[in-house]
Amino acid sequence: MIGPHAAQLCERLFALEGRVGQRKLWGIVNLAKRYPNHLLDAACAAAIEQGVYSYRHVKALTERRVAEALATLQADSPAPSPSALTQAHTLIRDTDEYGDLFTQIASAAATTPSLEGSQP
Repeated sequence: MIGPHAAQLCERLFALEGRVGQRKLWGIVNLAKRYPNHLLDAACAAAIEQGVYSYRHVKALTERRVAEALATLQADSPAPSPSALTQAHTLIRDTDEYGDLFTQIASAAATTPSLEGSQP
């Protein structure tokens, strides 16, 4: 399901090492849970071309391909511009209204008797 190169590599691993190589085989198959299949299959193709039939080698090649793909994506996309804060909007009230509100609250607090000295 990963791809033809991954299948070919796993078949070669099993043919060369039998049951002993089965752990490597399952390691490669489980890499598909973390990495895109097309990058893993391309790494398997490179491993076959290099003649290195190893889980660690395939994992390293896959991680390198993922890093290269991410670098390409970051280079292609423009940096996000920071959004400018605005001080004028229909949902933002004028500062004078906030000042009036604070004045009303302060005057109401000054005229309200304190509860600290009162007995229940």
